[in-house]
Amino acid sequence: MKAPATDEVGSSFSPEEIARYRSETPGLVNRVHLNNAGASLMPTVVLDSVVGHIKLEAEIGGYEAADAAAESIREAYEDTAHMVGASADRIAMTEHATASFVSALSAVPFQSGDVLATTRQDYVSNQIQYLSLAERFGVEVVRVPDAPEGGVDLGAMEEVVHRRGPRLVAVTHMPTNSGLVQDVYAVGAMCRDRDVLYLVDGCQSVGQMPVDVEAMGCDFFSATSRKYMRGPRGAGFLYVSDRVLDLGLQPLFPDMRGADWIHSDLYQLAPDARRFETWEYAWALILGTGAAARYARMIGLDRIHARARSLAAQLRHRLSALDGAQVLDRGAELGATVTAAFEGREPASLVYELRRRGINTSSQTRVDAVIDYDEKGVDGSLRISPHYFNTDDDLDAVEGALREILVA
Repeated sequence: MKAPATDEVGSSFSPEEIARYRSETPGLVNRVHLNNAGASLMPTVVLDSVVGHIKLEAEIGGYEAADAAAESIREAYEDTAHMVGASADRIAMTEHATASFVSALSAVPFQSGDVLATTRQDYVSNQIQYLSLAERFGVEVVRVPDAPEGGVDLGAMEEVVHRRGPRLVAVTHMPTNSGLVQDVYAVGAMCRDRDVLYLVDGCQSVGQMPVDVEAMGCDFFSATSRKYMRGPRGAGFLYVSDRVLDLGLQPLFPDMRGADWIHSDLYQLAPDARRFETWEYAWALILGTGAAARYARMIGLDRIHARARSLAAQLRHRLSALDGAQVLDRGAELGATVTAAFEGREPASLVYELRRRGINTSSQTRVDAVIDYDEKGVDGSLRISPHYFNTDDDLDAVEGALREILVA
């Protein structure tokens, strides 16, 4: 059952533009890629950046290649910073979003009895890290309840921020297990009002929608390159605010890139976000991240957001018409990740059958989102995540394949 195409999608991109972006994505030649919440397909410009630098390392040496690419590396920082409305000296490059998130968490001077306020929809790794802080340091983890429509209850969050005085508020912008978009901008205003440190996980939102860390009011913002940003795996970044630097916050274990050893018993922190970096990097992946940021900004984040969101809305409509399907996404605002459970079907088996037909999706189990999936009464979900380069033909393909699989 196909939902009518919206004017928003029809007017956002011309058929010629979509054809161009698809032609610049080699991976689309032989498959339908609907796993952008897991890892999107790199466009040619990103692939060329990564492979070109690796070839240079092979030809002249790793250290020498980094020196030769110094200007391109500087530009990669600037382009990545522009993705989130920041300056380059407020961006730390990391291996992945979790490394960014953990580095930020480790910089908060928690003491026993401190409150860490979060949501019921935070990413699984983050939830595990909060529990580790509780066990090791006696931090109290307060999960703010959801609103009836889904997503964090802003009134309840404001009460926690005002009455409990948390040491840190940490919120996932878009959880990995649903299409929910949480209002991290409203939460940021609350934190600024009470001078509370604020950490946002933007792993799923960067590259899918416009992000402005200044307007968000966050002190830390962690992200990855491989998802909707369409960069390479093994690269991420962390934004840090002026306030973080003014307070002298630092990761628990600074590296020699983040600090200078100036006396036998004294080190001096880097004055900018480099204090959150480590010395060793795959510079090819950093260059690929910069290329992905440039590519996305050239297309336009507003346009990308409108198309991806509309494709997802059409997909939810189609899935809801399939026998035994339960679309799981709830929230006042939904993004491009679509999750559904199918009666009597293991999500992983559906991923396998779809992949056999040249269609990329992903699956999750209960342990990926214990609170959310238990509340919804499911053991997991099939996750289908379109991006702006996907088409109605792609939606036809996955819908038709699922109909075929479900009657087999």
